[in-house]
Amino acid sequence: MTWFQALILGIIQGLTEFLPVSSSGHLIMGREILGVGVAENVTFEVLVHAATVLSTLTVFWKEIVNLFAKFFKFQWNEETQYICKILVSMIPVLIVGVFLKDTVESLFGEGLVLVGCMLLVTALLLALTRFVRFRENKPLTFGRAFIIGCAQAVAVLPGLSRSGSTIATGLLCGVRKEEVAQFSFLMVIIPILGEAFLDLVGGDFSFAQSGLSAGAILCGFLAAYISGVLACRFMIAVVKKANLAWFSLYCAIVGIIAIIFGLC
Repeated sequence: MTWFQALILGIIQGLTEFLPVSSSGHLIMGREILGVGVAENVTFEVLVHAATVLSTLTVFWKEIVNLFAKFFKFQWNEETQYICKILVSMIPVLIVGVFLKDTVESLFGEGLVLVGCMLLVTALLLALTRFVRFRENKPLTFGRAFIIGCAQAVAVLPGLSRSGSTIATGLLCGVRKEEVAQFSFLMVIIPILGEAFLDLVGGDFSFAQSGLSAGAILCGFLAAYISGVLACRFMIAVVKKANLAWFSLYCAIVGIIAIIFGLC
């Protein structure tokens, strides 16, 4: 992987991790276009996912510090409840990641046709937030946190946007717009770090085998981090307006193109 390929893929990961257009789907398409090998892809994905976690910590550092400061008072306050809701939302993706990951990968794979179909599903979910009427300003309860977590678990399929699924599900559940984006971005930190840890322990993460140069590593990481910070802040502003129609149209167009190229 050259530094230019790493730069492009890093920007793709940083933007699409937070924008509701599927980071995994776009990385697969980007890898196909740029001709990046599988071994390089696994190691590189761990790196850029770590960069996007750092982007989330950068954007929400004040909120995170406040949450843990109140949490370690060991009181059943709002901050402690919020952290517990994040833990509840992780249950579905934990079950899928630990027990069903290999089954899902063997059944569905990650071809362009699957990516295209899942992008169309993402487009439908985003369109529903625009055209389906729902009661707004409901609190983020443990039940709604679990439902949003189920959406995150289903989004392990490449092409089905994690942020799009969780944000759309939260909005359709009527959760306050101000809470949806923040919860969606914070709830993914531990699963991403957990998956990276499993790749590290399992031996999939290897600089030596990937053939990544220091320049490619640096370019990819910085590109993912900087673009991630910008995309995260942009997405927070978009969700407050609850206007995801343009992302829905984009996912539909890209999904159709991916299916056509996958079938050719």
